[in-house]
Amino acid sequence: MSTPEVVLDRVTKRFGRFVANDAISLTLVPGEVHALVGENGAGKSTLMKVLFGLHAPESGRILLDGHSVRFGSPEDALARGLGMVHQHFLLVDSLSVAENVVLGREPRRALGAFDRAKAERDVAERALRLGLPVEPQARIADLSVGQQQRVEILKALYRGARILILDEPTAVLTPQEVDELFALLRTLRSQGTSIVLITHKLQEVGALADHVTVLRQGRVVGDGRASEMSRERIAELMVGRVLAPLQARSARAAGDVALEAASLEVLDDRGAQAVAGLSLAVRAGEILGIAGVEGNGQHELLEALTGLRTPTSGRVSVGGRDVTRAPARDVRAAGLANIPSDRLDRGLIADMTLAENLVLGRQHDARVGKGPWLGGAALERSAEGPLESFDVRPPDPRVRASRLSGGNQQKLIAARELGFAAGGSQATCALIAAHPTRGVDLGAIDAIHRRLIEARDAGLAVLLVSSELSELLAVSDRLCVLYEGRIVHETTPGSTDERTLGLHMTGRASLIDSPLPHTQAPEPLA
Repeated sequence: MSTPEVVLDRVTKRFGRFVANDAISLTLVPGEVHALVGENGAGKSTLMKVLFGLHAPESGRILLDGHSVRFGSPEDALARGLGMVHQHFLLVDSLSVAENVVLGREPRRALGAFDRAKAERDVAERALRLGLPVEPQARIADLSVGQQQRVEILKALYRGARILILDEPTAVLTPQEVDELFALLRTLRSQGTSIVLITHKLQEVGALADHVTVLRQGRVVGDGRASEMSRERIAELMVGRVLAPLQARSARAAGDVALEAASLEVLDDRGAQAVAGLSLAVRAGEILGIAGVEGNGQHELLEALTGLRTPTSGRVSVGGRDVTRAPARDVRAAGLANIPSDRLDRGLIADMTLAENLVLGRQHDARVGKGPWLGGAALERSAEGPLESFDVRPPDPRVRASRLSGGNQQKLIAARELGFAAGGSQATCALIAAHPTRGVDLGAIDAIHRRLIEARDAGLAVLLVSSELSELLAVSDRLCVLYEGRIVHETTPGSTDERTLGLHMTGRASLIDSPLPHTQAPEPLA
């Protein structure tokens, strides 16, 4: 057993009367991946922010290499070899990769001017040594999410981090980017880097972790070698109960078409064709799942369906009403509820309270109130039920949405939109759910899946867009694969599998009947 590199000894952190971390102890040894798992609001990110110097603990000790430390800021932690990659990246979009990596530690010429050429050389050399494919001169705004994450990791390692904390690192990555990230983390582990992986995805624990600590409601409820803890046991510890399987799909036939796109053509922000003659129809009482690698037209399709982007040709209808060129407010009034893919930019207003966010989209309803009269005790009381039902933490209607973790923000949006679907003040006939469980925990995933099925069984047409093939196979009645702006395959969950869907998603359908290539056996899952 290696000598511990980091020891958290009965660390407690409070926010007012709320105890986020309650006497938590954790040990990290060199060259291991330590998974820190738990539901949203369990205290995972808070604990690591205490370790990284962003929060000061009320009590407890932090030991680094056997010596007691107390970091007053992230700069203190960085100076001692700790780096943290946050769920929402801290990069300057207008700067290049090299400029972001060396920011605050820029190489200088003799007279003090920034030595750009040296910065780019240093970053390129470090990236090559670490096996991180990045282009030092590329602008951050032009990079994919996966590439930006590599820059964040490179930035931490460039500054000397030997202990790396990753907060929900796969929440916004494609399956291919997840594979690339895991390969990188295995390489870093083999080079002696210690990694704390904050996650709620059990497949990641089994595929990557050496050790696992489970938190629930701010306390440690399980701790041990990952190889000795089954997925089922970890899930039970996280949620506090055994998760029952989803009910079987209803055998009844779907109803009339409630959401339709016909011969839809949509351009992206650069003026290139993103959706090419796409047609789909979602009927009342069914869930249509859309699978596809990110960047194949999903974003533009959803914006066209919700009134945020005008198609160049084709037609969109909701409940039989043509909304092709209608603004988003009119599309919503026609009966379309929407869980957007980007919770921060499109799903909520961070400076508003939870109660106020729960009525967005129907704030013009006279029963809610208008303008400066929006709010009050009645509005707060109306929010208590949805917050409790979706286990939003903290369940205080007066708290601002910016105070919530990413997963709890997602649950807040789901509570609002599924609340509309279940009988809000406007008649809802269709629901778009774009990555509805991205960044949420097992209990919330289970709850959202059940609500989607309830919405379908209540007669709604549900369009589910997700990068999680297991989610699509578990919940959908029909499946379509989107590739290069076109639907290239339609099937049912019972007639396909993840490998087949993956080959269609990457334009390699010709390989479906080919035997599986001989590859190294994957690491066993717990």
